[in-house]
Amino acid sequence: MSEEINDNEHEEELTNQNDNLDSPQEETITKVTGMYKEWFLDYASYVILERAVPSLEDGLKPVQRRIMHSMKDLDDGRYNKVANIVGHTMQYHPHGDASIADAMVQIGQKELLIDMQGNWGNILTGDRAAASRYIEARLSKFALEVVFNPKTTAWKLSYDGRRKEPIDLPVKFPLLLAQGAEGIAVGLSTKILPHNFIELIDASIKYLKGRSFKIVPDFLTGGIADFTNYNDGKRGGKVRVRAKISQLDKKTLVITEIPFGTTTTSLIDSILKANEKGKIKVKKIEDNTAANVEILVHLPPNVSPDKTIDALYAFTNCESSISPLCCTIENNKPVFVGVSEMLKHSTDLTVELLKRELEIQLNELEEQWHFSSLERIFIENRIYRDIEEEETWEGVIAAIDKGLKPHIKHLKRAITEEDIVRLTEIRIKKISKFDIDKAKQHIESLEDKIAVVKNHLDNLIEFAIDYFKNLKDKYGKGKERKTEIRIFDDIVATKVVMRNTKLYVNRAEGFVGTSLKKDEYVTDCADIDNVIVFRKDGKMMVTKVDSKTFVGKDIIHIAIFKKKDKRTVYNYMYKDGTKGASYMKRFNVTSVTRDKEYDLANGNKGSKVLYFTANPNGEAEVVTINLRAVGSVKKMKWDIDFADLAVKGRGVRGNTITKYAIKSVDFKSEGVSTLKPRKIWFDDAVQRLNVDERGELLGEFRAEDKLLIATQSGKIKAVKPNLGMHFEEDMIVLEKWNSKKPISAIYFDGDKQRYYIKRFLIETPEKEEVFISEHEKSQLEIVATDYRPMAEIIFSKRSLEKMEINLEEFIAVKGIKALGNQLTTDKIKQVNLLESLPFEEPEAPKVEEVEVIEEEVIEEVVEETLPLDVPTIKNASLPDLPNKDDKKTALLKKAIKKKKENNDENQQTLF
Repeated sequence: MSEEINDNEHEEELTNQNDNLDSPQEETITKVTGMYKEWFLDYASYVILERAVPSLEDGLKPVQRRIMHSMKDLDDGRYNKVANIVGHTMQYHPHGDASIADAMVQIGQKELLIDMQGNWGNILTGDRAAASRYIEARLSKFALEVVFNPKTTAWKLSYDGRRKEPIDLPVKFPLLLAQGAEGIAVGLSTKILPHNFIELIDASIKYLKGRSFKIVPDFLTGGIADFTNYNDGKRGGKVRVRAKISQLDKKTLVITEIPFGTTTTSLIDSILKANEKGKIKVKKIEDNTAANVEILVHLPPNVSPDKTIDALYAFTNCESSISPLCCTIENNKPVFVGVSEMLKHSTDLTVELLKRELEIQLNELEEQWHFSSLERIFIENRIYRDIEEEETWEGVIAAIDKGLKPHIKHLKRAITEEDIVRLTEIRIKKISKFDIDKAKQHIESLEDKIAVVKNHLDNLIEFAIDYFKNLKDKYGKGKERKTEIRIFDDIVATKVVMRNTKLYVNRAEGFVGTSLKKDEYVTDCADIDNVIVFRKDGKMMVTKVDSKTFVGKDIIHIAIFKKKDKRTVYNYMYKDGTKGASYMKRFNVTSVTRDKEYDLANGNKGSKVLYFTANPNGEAEVVTINLRAVGSVKKMKWDIDFADLAVKGRGVRGNTITKYAIKSVDFKSEGVSTLKPRKIWFDDAVQRLNVDERGELLGEFRAEDKLLIATQSGKIKAVKPNLGMHFEEDMIVLEKWNSKKPISAIYFDGDKQRYYIKRFLIETPEKEEVFISEHEKSQLEIVATDYRPMAEIIFSKRSLEKMEINLEEFIAVKGIKALGNQLTTDKIKQVNLLESLPFEEPEAPKVEEVEVIEEEVIEEVVEETLPLDVPTIKNASLPDLPNKDDKKTALLKKAIKKKKENNDENQQTLF
């Protein structure tokens, strides 16, 4: 109520002020709230229908349609100044010239409807087009054929009523999907991604044939895209796009294609911004983009190119996500449809337009045939002489009508007065030179054309299919897909972030952070990292990296926490409370709640850690237990091997070491990894290694094993497998490396113009080397990694017979830099790798993998099976044990033996 009073007072005050002016004031003041209520819906409807959202019928926004119509008005086959076209368009479009010019440039940059001349800008660099007075344009041949037909166009008056403009242009092609569209209206928006010209035509043909189809976007900027969640372009869908990045050398990356929606300028800016924030490390960036994208990213020394590529995708515009939203105007209403429905609608509309064109053409041909037949009757039967006696116009019409009647039985429609008037307009010259034979031939040709058109109408779908095929043949060249379709792997930001901040710890006081520069340095880190902390009292915590964080006193270990890390194993010994026994266990930490304390002991007060190690590859060391001298304990020292323990969860109590007080635990010797060899697969779809059983199994890899990688360009290397590795597009060999197995190759030497065969071993692993000559015309034919490979040589000359070669016999194993033995000087058409000869590789000594049984189980079995008295232990034999399983038996033997030894010394159980 108070608000209404205030509004009324304000309105009265404004009225009084207006009354004081010299000029008489008679208008009434309307409050903004009133205008909002009355006009907002009209404004919103105008923006949606007349500005921002394209039509479903022709795929054009009003400004685009008016530009195209104006260009057709002006079209004479020559280029027109864009400024002139813009001025002409303003007769139809009631907006400023700048907005029309910008819209025209956008149409031109899609390289479909407009033939451009001059500087129209660059979609790669983001450079703007020159002023409209400097650039020229004309309609493309494709636009003239597909977009216009005044005979099938519905018209309406322009905004000022002086001219007519099309309601929708009769576009016989899925133009909206080919060009894409983007617009923000009032209350809604649209984002239709561009699709490939050839693929749209193929999809239309499939639809007409009743077959299923699927279409995905294609971008003029190229790049790589994952359309897994495209969702047919509907709301909720998502497209991930990436730049195409490759490794030029160990210190340089090159970006050759950019994602849709970015420019080289914005891309470089995002890289520099990420570098400033410390997400990545970049030494220098060079932009050599002209007709094609070329951005060189120079890396500092000791920076991994593979890791940097992933970091570019994770922290810069080299990867972006696009959310499509297909909104169009149909029957003056916004509708949301998928791209498949849009294509079907466009194809159906094309068929309907083709049908109307054929019907119009048939009607015109029949009219020509009708009048040609009348003309022939009129001249051949000399009916024109019947009008010589007539004195009135009505008499002339009647005389011609009477003369025609005996000869018109074969005509397909009745004669009208308009037909007779046209006959009177025939010139005497034409009558005098009339040729009956030519007239017959003309009528027959019209009949043939009519038959063809009728056949097209009877087989309309086949006609439409031929129409689309003709478009593809005429205009499809150079419009092949530019964006590569791939399935992307998810990049974990914490794994690829550049760690350029230093982490420090004050172990005694319990503080960790990046600002404690006077304290102990731990490691390099990033601001998105988490750290894991273990304390002397048996507590563990994970917290986010910050400038200074209190995590508890007496820190014994701190490191960067890796989520889902099953390879890092913690070897742990602790005393349970002040008077409890001591225990040991092995565990890993895969997931936790941040900033929550976890008790790794039994929760009793006074617990403390006796021994701790963190092992990144599951190593298990041997330690020595030293007891305090207490009472009658005789065995004061013995060794324990952590390899005897299984890796379990962090919450287990662990195995009992002893109930007596431990003086110290000393490291005795290093152990090996107790983890099984890791199986690694290669997923060809995403070109990445994985351990998730996706793609082709490459083998089981231990810490020392390597991958052999060879490319078509003649590069080869043996490297440790890394799940973050990137691979060259021309990779032809990817397998587990056997250092003793020779590599065979047949190649053409560009310098000597001859073919050579060579066999070699990789001498320096981890170093990439070129094993063919570095001449620009040198070319690798085949590479084989078997012991005894066979190859078939097919020569270009037909007179030369095929040749089979045993590469093992042809040449001995030499150095990687050796030229090899000459194969031939004749030109080779093709080299085929045949099935290799059998070879039995010497078997490596088998190491039996014994499954480690949980020590608690062993302890329980021994306790239940063997009493603690000496006679029973001494007389215990293996057949008395309840479990005869081979693997378990070996472990039980070990436990019995150990129990006997301990019992002989002090009659106590010491595990």
